[in-house]
Amino acid sequence: MMKTLQEVYKEQIVPDLQKRFNYTNVMRVPRLIKIVVNCGVGDSTENNKAVDHAVADIKVITGQQPIVIKSKKAISNFKLKENQPIGVKVTLRKQYMYDFLSRLINLSLPRIRDFRGVPAKFDGRGNYNLGLKEQTIFPEVNLEQVDKVRGMDIAIVTTAKTDDEVYWLLKGFGMPFREKR
Repeated sequence: MMKTLQEVYKEQIVPDLQKRFNYTNVMRVPRLIKIVVNCGVGDSTENNKAVDHAVADIKVITGQQPIVIKSKKAISNFKLKENQPIGVKVTLRKQYMYDFLSRLINLSLPRIRDFRGVPAKFDGRGNYNLGLKEQTIFPEVNLEQVDKVRGMDIAIVTTAKTDDEVYWLLKGFGMPFREKR
């Protein structure tokens, strides 16, 4: 039986990070807080159904109902009105977060054409952001129902204080980083 990422974290990653960073207290070991999946729908100004398709795609990918993000103000150059839907977002926590991360690392990322790994660039505050160019890399998405290829942003929020801690935390989960630090 294969272990879940949560079990791998408790049994392997925590002791490894404790040894690597000399943590005396288990509570100081970095952990995942949440994963936010965000998909912008730029063509929603011309196509009203674009947001509905994006909601359906993100719901299938994450297993949760996304919320629709609306514009805060009108911008005439972009033909954008106030309170117009412009994107969808899902925040994953607890078991949903670990399940999504497992599917992302083991199933979806290897399906990217000419995949050589994800960049090891962090925000300096212990978080990792990943941009994907298309939603079709997820096996849950039915290719016949895709109206348009859309990208998405994935933000992995952790309790880590440094980029090095985040790198080794995600490396322990199996994140395929491109270059060695």
